[in-house]
Amino acid sequence: MKLSVKVDYGVRVLVDLAQRYGQGSVHSSDIAARQGIPEPYLDQLLMALRKAGFINSKRGPQGGHILAKAPLEINLGEVITALEGSTAPECVQEPAGCERATICVQRDVWRAIEEATTKLLQATTIGELVQQQERRLEGAMFYI
Repeated sequence: MKLSVKVDYGVRVLVDLAQRYGQGSVHSSDIAARQGIPEPYLDQLLMALRKAGFINSKRGPQGGHILAKAPLEINLGEVITALEGSTAPECVQEPAGCERATICVQRDVWRAIEEATTKLLQATTIGELVQQQERRLEGAMFYI
């Protein structure tokens, strides 16, 4: 499975917002700086995330972005689908479009991979990613 930069950045944005969930809105310039995402591209991404219902945005000096729902309520499967569409190969999505669909042995493997991937992505939430990141950061700290 190959994911686009759009999905990678989109998940980073949601994790960034999830880390600040309940603390008020976050300016896009702060997200861009922390995540290393060019601001013009981030603006497009924020629009897509807002349109998909993952974030709420408010313009102006007191504005910014916040998650539209709790981090544990947003799973990776829905984020990827909203930003990229289906990850399944064409023959799995539209078997009628393939003349070999009924005899193709690879298609069974592609379908099994897609089902396992979908199950994992739907079971993984933005909130869980935040928790994992916090554990990693705690493990990486050392004291003098």
